[in-house]
Amino acid sequence: MSSHDKLSTRPVSMGSNGMVTSAHPLASTAGIKILTQGGNAFDAAVAVASTLNVVEPYMSGIGGIGLALVYIKKENRFRCLNFSGNAPENAVLEKFTPENKSLGILSSLIPGNLSGWLTLNESYGTMDLDNLFSSAINYADNGFPLTYLNSQYIQKSKERISPFPSSSILLNSDKSIPKPGSILKMPQLAESFRKISRHGKDIFYKGELAKQIVDGNNKLGGIFTLDDFSRYSPEWQDPISIDYHGYKILTTPPNSSGFQILETLQILENLMNFNDSPQQINNLHKYIESVKLATTDRIKYAGDPDYVKIPLSGLLSKEYAKIQRKRIDDKPSIVSGEHFSNNIPIGSLLPGSPENYSSGMTTHFAIADKEGNVVSITQTLGGGFGCGAAMGETGIFLNNMASWFDISENSPNKIGPNKKVDFVVAPVHVAKDNQFILSIGTPGSWGILQTTPQIITNILNYGMNIQEAIESPRFKVLSNKHVQMENRFKDDCIKKLMKSGHSVEIIDDWSPIVGGAQGIKLDKETNVFYGGADPRRDGVAIGW
Repeated sequence: MSSHDKLSTRPVSMGSNGMVTSAHPLASTAGIKILTQGGNAFDAAVAVASTLNVVEPYMSGIGGIGLALVYIKKENRFRCLNFSGNAPENAVLEKFTPENKSLGILSSLIPGNLSGWLTLNESYGTMDLDNLFSSAINYADNGFPLTYLNSQYIQKSKERISPFPSSSILLNSDKSIPKPGSILKMPQLAESFRKISRHGKDIFYKGELAKQIVDGNNKLGGIFTLDDFSRYSPEWQDPISIDYHGYKILTTPPNSSGFQILETLQILENLMNFNDSPQQINNLHKYIESVKLATTDRIKYAGDPDYVKIPLSGLLSKEYAKIQRKRIDDKPSIVSGEHFSNNIPIGSLLPGSPENYSSGMTTHFAIADKEGNVVSITQTLGGGFGCGAAMGETGIFLNNMASWFDISENSPNKIGPNKKVDFVVAPVHVAKDNQFILSIGTPGSWGILQTTPQIITNILNYGMNIQEAIESPRFKVLSNKHVQMENRFKDDCIKKLMKSGHSVEIIDDWSPIVGGAQGIKLDKETNVFYGGADPRRDGVAIGW
């Protein structure tokens, strides 16, 4: 008898006192260390997030942005914390081109991650920062061995970081890529963490580190000001949600595009035959077409809710989902792609009218503690190492999340001073009778909004355990009739999709293109946490 189910390559991690699942084993271990010392999920979140800054420096860090979705057990309450930064005051449309908004110093938003981490700790945590940053400081000071994936991502980002002096943090003296097993040390980053652990977030937003980052940004031609930093603070929000097959699905509100996940599930609810296999041709076709409908609506409506009207009640209503389902037939529709474009192919699927119905590089981690609190965070630098440069002597790489803005006057997501960017980060919780039962999240650029509902239906509708659901083969819808599918889909299924008119591209068996998910499921009867981690990354779930 196998130690795990036949649909997964590794066993489900289990724990009755807590669970940490993240994209790197050292980060998961850092979180477990805090839990075993008596800290809670909010404390452990700081340890995991800061350690990921060190051991996954291309994905996320102090210079990035993100979102948290949390469950506070004693309040029986779900909350969002939005620390997605904003464009600087001087980010006027005329300054930006397709090139400089995507890479280089103008591509950076004001970073929100640190403010988010420490706000979680201040609001609900119990431990001091010296303890919470200890793992990150240790690995940054003394080094850690690069995994094969670490080395590969540094290789992919070499051209991004090479123009800047800070590339010396990562590249060998001869500009070569460090090999797997090499020890990477980041003493400048360690010193920045020490300063933060002593002085809190004010040193980053109002003090010495703020000045160093703004000066470093300006020397490279950037537009940051000290006022941009001193004004920044994260925002507590209420989640948005739908009812789905007796469950409540919750995610982060705009400027997150998480509503695409909810709209997709709403369309699927009375469309799919979940008694059939997930690789049955009719189910896959309907799933793909549902994703296209929700994607098209997201492109039309998503943006900073302070600047654009987003008809959420209509988009997420069951009445609107019923109308959307009627638009699906047995032929694939044409779509313009995953994001806003002024060039729409002839015959492309148009968005619906929800106003009439009122009724990457990114990382994700999740933590549950013995009290029942759950913290799920998705955070990002944007592209590999963000804008490509670390600021001054801080060792802190800034994000390039301005790349997610548009520079078209016609887009609801056009760049402007102090605006929040529409982006696809969207951690999800699932509740039953208003009690937490599931956390799921993933990196993967626009694919986040497609991967997440696939995992949710794998668990809630197909009865897979958390590890099986994460490992199950995935698809990703692109432009026109183009669909990417992992090579583990059955040949017969792929052939039938192609015969029906879909343009199928086969990608690797375990492709990072379709994400790197982490998840936690709670068994309410035994009070045991089940953890799942994605083999498409270096993910590890550890139960306690």
